Amino acid sequence: MEHPSFFLARAAFAWAALLAAHSPAAAVEPLSLGAALQSALAHSRSLDASNAAARGAREMAVAAAQRPDPVLRLSLEELALQGTDRFGLSTTMRSIALMQTLPSADKRQARGARFEREAEAALSERTQRVAALQTEVAQAWLERRLQEQSLHLLRAQIDEAQLLVQTTDAVLRGGKGSSADALAAREAQAQLEQALIAAQAEVAKARLTLARFTGGPPEQPLAGLPTMQHSPLSVEKAAQLPDLVALQAREAVARAEAELARQELRPDWSAELMFSQRGSPFPNTVSIGVSVPLQWDRPQRQQRELAARLARVNELQAEREEQTRERALQVQRWQLAWRAGRDRLAFLDTQRQPLAQQRVDAALAAYRGGREGLGPVLQARRDALSLAQERLTLEHETAGLWARLDYLFADTPAGVTP
Repeated sequence: MEHPSFFLARAAFAWAALLAAHSPAAAVEPLSLGAALQSALAHSRSLDASNAAARGAREMAVAAAQRPDPVLRLSLEELALQGTDRFGLSTTMRSIALMQTLPSADKRQARGARFEREAEAALSERTQRVAALQTEVAQAWLERRLQEQSLHLLRAQIDEAQLLVQTTDAVLRGGKGSSADALAAREAQAQLEQALIAAQAEVAKARLTLARFTGGPPEQPLAGLPTMQHSPLSVEKAAQLPDLVALQAREAVARAEAELARQELRPDWSAELMFSQRGSPFPNTVSIGVSVPLQWDRPQRQQRELAARLARVNELQAEREEQTRERALQVQRWQLAWRAGRDRLAFLDTQRQPLAQQRVDAALAAYRGGREGLGPVLQARRDALSLAQERLTLEHETAGLWARLDYLFADTPAGVTP
């Protein structure tokens, strides 16, 4: 019969395994690129700022389209300062007046339209921020993946270096090797371990950078790389990029301001109604008045302001057209570089990597057979490590170009499933 303490140990072990299976660390799922993008969009406060700016502009559009508030005026006129009725009210006229400025309907509409264009510009800038944020998060996700894969590669190389050290020691003990080979193997292992320290620091920084966007734990593992397939953009679609649409929205704001300046060429009329009361010998009176500003220097004020607004429109239009051509060229360059990166990766996988592995195997076989020293083995391993790192860098650059192309627009990409 088993001892009771054995049953207690088994129960404790089962309970610990159950707790570990339901612990938060075990429940963490790998972070895919799509999930990172969704978390970053939900975590970003700059998008909320754009929404608030759009709401504020729409509120101002309603307020600006209204007539100005009427003006209430109370006055005492002809107050005596001398004589028997000094400071008396018998001969003083007491007046109450109501004045209203009457801007035209077109001017009020232009004032409201100006802030409506501001709201549209804020929303277009929000779309631009979404696209920029998606690109930044994708680059941070890819950078962390590169650093973690580089770290994994270094650890694999260190394991192989340790095996090589054991091999040289065994050969040396058998009387066939040299102490120089053993020292060279240990030096190669030490160099890799030194590189491992820097690689661990780069991984930590990359994890913190991605966590700053997503708000999640830095240690959350990453999912696999999505399929880097992308349909080339046409020049016409490139003209609809969020940053170019934002420039169009700013141009629309400038046009609305120019229209408002044109409406300001016509001054606002004001109407006033006044009731006046005097002492008993005098009757009460009602007065009606109309006033209008005299634009006596319109060529130097109102017309120059309109000219300045129109010049701003021309400035933004020229900037948008130039930026459109530049962005179309940039997108075409990214497409060419991305296609070239895919072709280079395919060539490296099918041609260069097999040759590098064959060279390592041949050098190691020659060393074990006593035909070559340890130098060719170490050189072949260094070349293989350099090639593996080159492939990681090339894959990172190609994936970065794909991300730039796939997240040019703020829409959720179809190729990435959270």
